[in-house]
Amino acid sequence: MDLINLEEEENRKIRALLVGEPNIDISELSGLVETLGYEIARSINLVRMEQNPVYGFGKGKAEEIASLSKELECDIIIFDFELSPRKQRNWEKLAKIPVIDRQEVILRIFASRAQTREAVLQVQLASLEYSRPRLAHSYGDMARQRGGNFGSKGSGETQLELDIRKIREKITQLKKELGQVVKDRETQRKRREKIPLPSCALAGYTNAGKSSLLNALTGADVFVEDKLFATLDPTTRKLQIKSENEEKKGFGTNILLTDTVGFISNLPHSLVNAFKSTLEEAERANLILLVLDSSDEKIEFQYNTVTKVLEEIGAEKTPKIIVLNKIDKIKDDVSLLTHVKSLFPEAVCVSAKTHEGFDALSKRICDELLGEEKSYIVPLEKQNLLNETRKTGIILEENWLDDGIHIKIKGGELKKNPRLSNLLKEFSEDKNQAENAAEEPKEGGFKKKFGSDW
Repeated sequence: MDLINLEEEENRKIRALLVGEPNIDISELSGLVETLGYEIARSINLVRMEQNPVYGFGKGKAEEIASLSKELECDIIIFDFELSPRKQRNWEKLAKIPVIDRQEVILRIFASRAQTREAVLQVQLASLEYSRPRLAHSYGDMARQRGGNFGSKGSGETQLELDIRKIREKITQLKKELGQVVKDRETQRKRREKIPLPSCALAGYTNAGKSSLLNALTGADVFVEDKLFATLDPTTRKLQIKSENEEKKGFGTNILLTDTVGFISNLPHSLVNAFKSTLEEAERANLILLVLDSSDEKIEFQYNTVTKVLEEIGAEKTPKIIVLNKIDKIKDDVSLLTHVKSLFPEAVCVSAKTHEGFDALSKRICDELLGEEKSYIVPLEKQNLLNETRKTGIILEENWLDDGIHIKIKGGELKKNPRLSNLLKEFSEDKNQAENAAEEPKEGGFKKKFGSDW
């Protein structure tokens, strides 16, 4: 082989044959495979699935797929459903090329995207737990020679047994290291909680534009790319929200906005478990911004997938605002825009690219986190309470009069901000409001009440 052919071979993309279940759209798997940098030779859907322990369906169809992969000069066959270790071994014997499933594709993407120590550890742990039962297909008979006198000892460990033991030990080590990283994250979280700021998490389908939205809202510089799972690590930034009163722009408060890892259908349980500490950012938040790609034709499917994952991590009761991102892509298509808005009538339409809808989003966040407008008359000698109010609420009006400082604020509701409510309750203009503030908060409201641990 000459030098030119060697160079071509080195730069040649891996060709993949994709196989999907009957009547199931395979486009999402195509997106995952393209994210890996593979070339899709062809995509096919099976006509029917059978309970076959060898290949998952009939031998004739399996041989047909193996022949097609050879005809297309494919380097790998990728299934859009889970393959058991035994079936994977049988497929590789039949096709004579690597055969993987959707879970391994996602694991490979995560491995290529991991940047921080926590993400690397999480991906390594998930990969080892996935690959451990699949080691056998990599080995033939590699047993060691007997040791000692004949009959005095059993046969030595096979190479497979040795590697499984090594993997088990590595998994234990990774869990220990990851446990320390989780402790460090918990320390950082407790440090943040000392500052009485409400928290808001961005959650959504992968490539819905969460990182772009975080950058646009907060001026952060989180890595952004038009690919699936561009970012794996949660990033937290401060965001100043303001009231709808434009004349009072300086009277705002800060919240903590966190970007989380993107969700996808059939996310491997090993990854859900490995990224548990990362996904907890959404579970612990006071409010979740559920970000959807308004230009995606599968927007309903994406919404259902995200809500399912949120249920799995225990965040189903956390208040949510549906955010339809990338609205600039469909605003000229009136029928599509009308259809999307009819699906999610309570949603806020925004564009991370043009900043359209940011004022409306800020107002919704303000209403959800800080509650209704309340009025108080604060004595002049208690003016230090204004600083407390500015830390965790928004002052809409402030008038210094003879009988005290008349203020209208957001952020004084008991359920959403118990500390501020109790500080201001005796100065309320509404007597019923003051009486209600004296009561203990009942179940409901936010699952995690910011300020409850002050």
